[in-house]
Amino acid sequence: QLQLVESGGGLVQPGGSLRLSCTVSGFTLDNYAIGWFRQAPGKEREGISCISRSGDTTNYKDSVKGRFTIYRDNAKNSVYLQMERLKPEDTAVYYCAADSAYGSSWCGILYEYDYWGQGTQVAVLS
Repeated sequence: QLQLVESGGGLVQPGGSLRLSCTVSGFTLDNYAIGWFRQAPGKEREGISCISRSGDTTNYKDSVKGRFTIYRDNAKNSVYLQMERLKPEDTAVYYCAADSAYGSSWCGILYEYDYWGQGTQVAVLS
């Protein structure tokens, strides 16, 4: 059974850092592009970052560019989102998602991925 599990969320002060993990099971990670999405209360879900199957392509939403870094470790079946200089507006439930539809250098943050995790809460509060 294909499964994605997010972890690493929590409460942090503005300016702080967190590293989210997306650990997969039931499939071979290197066959899938991975996206990170978030949904804040009362808002629509938005794509914030993604990494291609090969790892050579990454994309970021403008609001997180320069603060967030996505990377993958296929040997550990995991993709990570390192988040720095967090802001209150980063508060949301964060989800990872997987898709194998396109080529090894593809990833997108405006795309409906096939498989989703359950999410992890990130709260940035003073």
